[in-house]
Amino acid sequence: MATVTALRERPRGRVDVELDGAPWRTLPADAVVRTGLLVGRALDRTAARTLARELRRSSALTRATRALTHRDRSQAAVRHRLTAAGVPGRAADDAIATLGRSGILDDARAAAARAQGLAGRGYGDAAVRLTLEGEGFAGEALEAALAGLMPEHERAGAFLAAGRSQRWLAARGFEVASDT
Repeated sequence: MATVTALRERPRGRVDVELDGAPWRTLPADAVVRTGLLVGRALDRTAARTLARELRRSSALTRATRALTHRDRSQAAVRHRLTAAGVPGRAADDAIATLGRSGILDDARAAAARAQGLAGRGYGDAAVRLTLEGEGFAGEALEAALAGLMPEHERAGAFLAAGRSQRWLAARGFEVASDT
């Protein structure tokens, strides 16, 4: 059974771990802390299992956070990315729950922002709904996002006044009257 003989802090939240006087691995600091690795502690089977679980959790959280780097996504979209990357279900659930508790992953906020962005770029309610559903938004978050938009007929009027045609509006998911 190996014993931890040194822990050395590295840049970017990493820790070099030394076992029995020899370099072993560089690990995420959060996994080292949650495992309770200390100098002089034996790395027995129980500690090794705990470390493996914490490494999976750390990796899942890093991947989930990375998925949100450029824009907000739905919980379903983040879960899909984690599953596609081979992250185990429990670790994915923990990462999503952690990001949800922190407020970083918020379906209602993300759906509202995405809906506003699509509406501002000239999409009607049907197209906005279809896009949001395709991105994994559902239920109250989806309905609240659509309810928060300016009424579709007002947006359509503004686009018509700006020189857009009925055909353009119909192609962008607006409900267009057939007699106009």
